[in-house]
Amino acid sequence: MSDDEQRGGGADAVHRVDGLLGDLQAADERPVAPRRRADAERNRAQILAAAERLFAEQDPRTVTMDRIAKAAGVGRATLYRSFPDPPSVAVALLDEHERRLQGQLIYGPPPLGPGAPAGERLAAFYLAMLDLLERHLPLALGAETGAARFRTGAYGFWRVHVRTLLVDHGVEDPDPLIDIALSPLAPELFQFQRHELGLPAERVGRSLTAFARQLLRSGDGR
Repeated sequence: MSDDEQRGGGADAVHRVDGLLGDLQAADERPVAPRRRADAERNRAQILAAAERLFAEQDPRTVTMDRIAKAAGVGRATLYRSFPDPPSVAVALLDEHERRLQGQLIYGPPPLGPGAPAGERLAAFYLAMLDLLERHLPLALGAETGAARFRTGAYGFWRVHVRTLLVDHGVEDPDPLIDIALSPLAPELFQFQRHELGLPAERVGRSLTAFARQLLRSGDGR
């Protein structure tokens, strides 16, 4: 008998043993998955926190995956396991704020939630979106500019909401009007109005409130 056999056969022998020893070995291995999940969650939190700082400090459209990985203190492979590109990181950060607004549109009190006339609900939606853009513009610019804006899940939700308001108001052909109604909420337009033209958010809000009411008043299909 070899020395390894006398000591129990070494590492290979442990995997060949049935019964109690094998069960104990399996028990030792089971916690690995939760530990890996905890590591992944910690890495994700570091990535999101670092990315939010970067989006706030510079033009979000210039943030790269290399910079995010370096700022988060993670490897590129770790970053790419969670996110394919910088806009997807911005989408993840913005998602929490947008989901809160979505809940208010469905379940909240009027005029933002159900129970008010369509024109008043659209006006309230505009004001809520302007507030979101005012507080989280860097994230919106990183996630929802250009053609990418139309492919986000949030934009799809806004389209459904606006279409519902148009239909409730009696607009005969609402579909071409949906994106026209949403166009004033483009993040790059908000940035231009607020930071290049210097228009106060309250002034933009008053104009959009009037626009919402006029849009539905003129589009009445009844």
